[in-house]
Amino acid sequence: MKLQKIKNGKAFTLLENRCTKFLSKIKQNSEFGFTLIEMMIVLLVISVLLIITIPNVTKHNSKINSKGCEAFIQMVQAQVQAYEIDKKEPPTAIQQLVDAGYLTDKTTSCPNGDEIKITSGKVELADSAGAVSVADSSGS
Repeated sequence: MKLQKIKNGKAFTLLENRCTKFLSKIKQNSEFGFTLIEMMIVLLVISVLLIITIPNVTKHNSKINSKGCEAFIQMVQAQVQAYEIDKKEPPTAIQQLVDAGYLTDKTTSCPNGDEIKITSGKVELADSAGAVSVADSSGS
């Protein structure tokens, strides 16, 4: 094989030059984008992940709603206590808390739609089917 001289003094064989040109052409051709197979594999992986995660999220939805309702009842109980401190008597209905500005019209029921009621200074679910117990306003 013949050696070629380049300006910087390094010698390359004709074979090395041809290999370099060939590899650069291959590299240029492979940079155009993803193939259909690659895109289908990515979509398959995303689909499998969605199939796994969506049922888990929906399964825990009722638990999330009940925890949200418990937290809401505790918040309303705190507003009942504040009302009792200010007015020297406990409210008898949720509407009294709304009228006095302790709650808004939008915050008179749990986030999941369950209604609440006040009985003897104690906040609880209106249907009493849910086993949510909250301490009375005397702090016990």
